[in-house]
Amino acid sequence: MMNKGLLLLLGFALFTSCKEEKKTPSPEQSSTVENSIVTPKKKPFVWEGANIYFLLTDRFNNGDTTNDINFERTEETGVLRGFMGGDLKGITAKIEEGYFTKLGINAIWFTPVVEQIHGATDEGTGNSYGYHGYWTKDWTALDPNFGTRDDLETMVKTAHKNGIRVLMDVVLNHTGPVTEIDPVWPEEWVRTSPTCTFENYETTTACTLVNNLPDIKTESDEEVALPDHLLAKWKEEGRLSSELDELDLFFKRSGCSRSSKAYITKWLTDYVNDFGIDGFRVDTVKHADESAWSELYKQASIAFDTWKRKNPDAVLDDNPFYMVGEVYNYGISSGRAYDFGDKKVDYYNAGFKSLINFELKTDAKKDYETIFKKYNTLLQSKLYGKSVVNYLTSHDDGSPFDKERKDPYHAANVLLLTPGASQVYYGDESSRNLTIEGTQGDATLRSYMNWNEIDSVPETKKILAHWQKLGTFRANHPAVGAGTHKVLSKAPYVFERTYTNSQYKDKVVVGLNLPKGKKSLPVKGFFGDATKLHEAYSDTFVVVKNGKVELENEFDIALLELVE
Repeated sequence: MMNKGLLLLLGFALFTSCKEEKKTPSPEQSSTVENSIVTPKKKPFVWEGANIYFLLTDRFNNGDTTNDINFERTEETGVLRGFMGGDLKGITAKIEEGYFTKLGINAIWFTPVVEQIHGATDEGTGNSYGYHGYWTKDWTALDPNFGTRDDLETMVKTAHKNGIRVLMDVVLNHTGPVTEIDPVWPEEWVRTSPTCTFENYETTTACTLVNNLPDIKTESDEEVALPDHLLAKWKEEGRLSSELDELDLFFKRSGCSRSSKAYITKWLTDYVNDFGIDGFRVDTVKHADESAWSELYKQASIAFDTWKRKNPDAVLDDNPFYMVGEVYNYGISSGRAYDFGDKKVDYYNAGFKSLINFELKTDAKKDYETIFKKYNTLLQSKLYGKSVVNYLTSHDDGSPFDKERKDPYHAANVLLLTPGASQVYYGDESSRNLTIEGTQGDATLRSYMNWNEIDSVPETKKILAHWQKLGTFRANHPAVGAGTHKVLSKAPYVFERTYTNSQYKDKVVVGLNLPKGKKSLPVKGFFGDATKLHEAYSDTFVVVKNGKVELENEFDIALLELVE
């Protein structure tokens, strides 16, 4: 973990677009007894091994039916392209219910909840509203469909009380589409053409991602005036004066020019300052100038440090602000560089601790050891000190692993046991249907959470139980995602993971594809004879004898942890 002085020094080197440099927080033959209780030793939370739950706010859980329709959003839409009622209160309810804790989730990433365009638009896949949260109208307000500022504050506080970090999904690259009731932002702020062709750096960044998605000029430090439509909106809502005063304070403190990207940076980092958001998942990273991300991280870190000073009793730990980036189609094999063809960019050097890894969905078809060895090697070399967030299904990846949900058990084993952080997409754990009749494009990936099946279908309950056991083991052991990997035996397939920092050491053994019934797991050289272990999957205690652990149960998996 970096000390404050070193991070500050790096900050001076990295962040140059604003004048003032602020200090940011520091980032780093066996006897068997059934149904015994294990009290896990105190463990640190490390982002490199986090178990992140990604949900579409509108599609997860409806906690408040009174906010389901706003701004007269009543036009007919394509299948799964309108609002369905999910909101912040719904997330809070599931946190309080213990749903995430039982699943071993220690961070929640929720889609953006800022105010969306009021109108509908057709991108060629049917009439759509901004239910997904990526079509911003006003970064300073929450969309009433998702809830209020009080709802967001309650959700974050509830998550923190349950040891769960909160990742806010943020968009800085573009505004929402233009509709009859949602005007285009001024040309000093956005470009409306050309549309990106993705042939090189310029045709990926200085362009609109798709038609009618105005692109913020993130490469520019030119001072711009606030849009008339935004000023009029604030005035009508009775907050014009306070918003302008806050902006004056921000620009005076930061030394930033009043550029479009700086305004949005201020508005996004306000949520960190006000509510203690632990990190950002940053949308469309490769489509914006990388200097914008460096500045976003800098200002978010200052805001996080400010919130911690103001709320010392609510601080979970000394982890710095965390940013994970969506660099579409980035794969772990690329290491630190994303190649545009004519230019390579190291986004890890622009404020990102992690990037989303688009490679695991393909790697998942390989054998376990091939996957685990590859990821361990890359994370311990090219990406040492950084990380990736692995996923198998997502909201906009039309080619996920196992789209038809034929083998949810294997999917869980791969996702939750591969080195790196894991991203559980809502419904992965319950085989939510990803092939919805009548949908076009990515809408099929975004059906409403299948709570009814979880409550009533025996096989769904069985699948969920498997994800819960693996997820809980992962959450209890930083070694699983953030540790080093080593094979102990190829047949049966048994491996160990070890995580160490200056004050903590964690070690586990995992067996996969084991025979059902009696099985013997070699642990010699890792766990000594007479060591008492807990096998977490079957919830039994065992003792190491002659370098082995003997088990007898119906499972083909074993999760071994030390008993303290």
